[in-house]
Amino acid sequence: MTEKKSSSSQKALRVRARAKAKKPEFVRAESWKFDRFSIAWRKPRGLDNKIRRKIKGWPPGPSTGYKGPKIARFLHPSGYKEVIVNNVGDLSIIDPNTQAARIAHTVGKRKRADIIAAAKDLNIKILNVKLTAEAKEEVEKAAEGEETAEEVKEESKAEEKKEKQPKKEKKEKKKAPKAKAKPKKGEEKQ
Repeated sequence: MTEKKSSSSQKALRVRARAKAKKPEFVRAESWKFDRFSIAWRKPRGLDNKIRRKIKGWPPGPSTGYKGPKIARFLHPSGYKEVIVNNVGDLSIIDPNTQAARIAHTVGKRKRADIIAAAKDLNIKILNVKLTAEAKEEVEKAAEGEETAEEVKEESKAEEKKEKQPKKEKKEKKKAPKAKAKPKKGEEKQ
């Protein structure tokens, strides 16, 4: 049953792509006439508006005829349905065959690494992962279970202290008092 469903959804995605290629760019009424109008679509509401009335020779407006197949709606182009994930616990409700995870934009670096490692173990696809070299190392460490979250915190704090120390030394050098003081206007040199 899942094979049939996946093949039908793949077919629906192809139909949706073909329909999208034929769909025109919907522009705001008379945006080509006035600079103060952006071309971003706004629903025409005027009594005499030609686009609302679908008069021949005027640009088309959105309508149900441009919809894609119902089975393909809300699907990612990869064919998976997106599920927003905020923590590792949210991965348990995802079906790896039909759904894929999208990590919420508010999730931090450390929790993101934990989610990626857990998803790798559960064979769940994550749609918005762009791993840098540092992130790959963190994911591998989290997957192997070498370090706990507390150890990672301690390491990051130690690195921050090392980075801050040279900056403090430079500031101290600049603040050092000058050897010779200039005489004031009323005083004479002796």
